[in-house]
Amino acid sequence: MLADILGYNKYQEIKAEFAIRGTYVDLAVKVGNDIRFLVEVKAIGSELKDNHVKQAIDYGANQGIEWALLTNGTHWRIYKILFTKPIDKTLVFEADLSTLSLRDDDAIECIATLSREGFTQSSMDALVQQKLATNKFTVAAVLLSDPVVLMARRELRRLYPAVRIDEDVLRSVIENEALKREVVDGDEAKAAKEGMKRAGRAAKRQKAKQAANDTDKKLGKTDREVIA
Repeated sequence: MLADILGYNKYQEIKAEFAIRGTYVDLAVKVGNDIRFLVEVKAIGSELKDNHVKQAIDYGANQGIEWALLTNGTHWRIYKILFTKPIDKTLVFEADLSTLSLRDDDAIECIATLSREGFTQSSMDALVQQKLATNKFTVAAVLLSDPVVLMARRELRRLYPAVRIDEDVLRSVIENEALKREVVDGDEAKAAKEGMKRAGRAAKRQKAKQAANDTDKKLGKTDREVIA
């Protein structure tokens, strides 16, 4: 499948029993000197679990490889390795190829991004950002954020002006009654909240940088030299 579907050279770019620090990973996809991703393979029909990919994650962390795949032949999972302390991972994409529809644009785009021609660092990073921004844990974190809760409170007060609506009570209703427990509790929900904070800080830095660039353009080179 790596060769016939994704376009990698079966004999030169797909390495079986790839050795890393005295131990082995099932498969490694290597183009030139760069290992693009590691593959952990389980028996056909077996149920895939997150801990099945731990070995590949550990291998990737040791070598600075950012991507790991887990598959039983039909069911595929793509993980992004997070170089945090401790080392972690996030599930970026999951699909059963035996039931995959050719009309599923997201799945086709993901598979194309993994292909030999489509794989670049920027394309994989864009895929991660797209998946993280729209997964259920991130959406839940956004719904529980202060700006959204305040907006919901204002809208409810507009609809029911005679009712006193407490912000903390509203947040509790959203968290404990409107949302499923799985999207607000657990490691993935916690990771989504942290990811949202990081994205917010990055957005602020980008905004500040853009504002500085705009100021430079308005001042012009001569004015900047005078100010300096």
